[in-house]
Amino acid sequence: MNIKGLASIKNALHTLNPAGIRELAERPLHIALFSDTPEGYSQMESFFLQGLSPARRQASSALLIRDPQAVHYDLAIYDQSVAAPPRAFVFEDARPHHLVSRILDRRPELGVPMAKAFVPFRKPFLQRVIAKTCRENALFSVSTALPDVVPNIMELPWAVAEFASDTAFLTMNQVRMAFLIAAASDREVGYLAQKSEIAAIIGSAFGWRALARQLVGKIPFGGGLIAKAAVAYAGTKVLGLSLERFYSIGFTYTREERDRIYADAFRQGKKIALRILGHIRPDLAAKYIHENMPLSSRPSAVGDLPSLPAL
Repeated sequence: MNIKGLASIKNALHTLNPAGIRELAERPLHIALFSDTPEGYSQMESFFLQGLSPARRQASSALLIRDPQAVHYDLAIYDQSVAAPPRAFVFEDARPHHLVSRILDRRPELGVPMAKAFVPFRKPFLQRVIAKTCRENALFSVSTALPDVVPNIMELPWAVAEFASDTAFLTMNQVRMAFLIAAASDREVGYLAQKSEIAAIIGSAFGWRALARQLVGKIPFGGGLIAKAAVAYAGTKVLGLSLERFYSIGFTYTREERDRIYADAFRQGKKIALRILGHIRPDLAAKYIHENMPLSSRPSAVGDLPSLPAL
C-alpha cells in the first residue's frame, strides 16, 4: 500500500466529522397524525411502526402524536379520509410508499432521523444516499481528469477545497456514506464504532485506484476517462449496497453477487460519466460517442444525452 496515498487519505478523513451525522440521527422528531376514525390512526401507526424491534418500536411510537393541540411538530400526516390543507402529506392505504417519497423529496433534512426511526423510510433514503455518492464520485473523477475544468463545477457543498489525490476524496466520500448508512440503519456512527467497515473502505480504495489506472492506460483518452469514472461509480455502489445489507441483516453479499452488482453498476457508471462529460466538455463527449459507440446506439447529438443527474 502506498504510504503517501495513506497519508493523503488520513488528511482527508480529518476533515470529516461523524458528530454532525450523529446529530442528524438524534434530531428530535414530532409527527402529527390526523384522522376522523380510530381505524385511520391505527393504519398510519401500523405503517410507520412496522418491522421494528420492541425497544425501537416503543421509542418510535412516542414520535407519533394523534391530533395534537398546540404542540410543535415537524410533519403533519393526514389520513386520506380527512380534508387536508393544500400540499399536505396524505397517507393513502393503497399506496403508502408514495407518502415516503413525497416526504423525502420535500423534507430532505429529515431523511436520516426518519429512516432511523421508521423502517419504511430506510431503504428509500439509503437508495438516495448511495446514488448521490456514486454520482459525486463519478463527477469528481471526470472533473479532475480535465485540467481546464474550473473546480467549482463540482456541486459538493460539504467538501473541502483541495485534495492530494482522487483516492483521498473518493475514500472520504465513501466513509461519509458509511456514516450516513449506519445512522439511517439505527447503528452506531463513528470511526471507532465502524472501524472494521472503514478499514475495508481504505483497503479497497487502492484496488479501485489500480484498476482505474490500468483502464486509463489501455484505452484512448476519452474512453479511459469514462472507464475511470465508471470504476469510481461502480466501486462506490458495491460498497454502499454491501453496507446497507450488512446493517440490515448482519452479513453481506457473496463474491459472485458482488461481481454481478459491480458489472451492472459499471455499465450504469459509464452512462452517468458520459452525461457528465457531455455537460462539462461536449466536444470530448462527442468524440467518445464517435469512437466508442456503435451507430445503432449513438444519440444523434451530444445534446440528446440525458441531462446531468442532480447531486
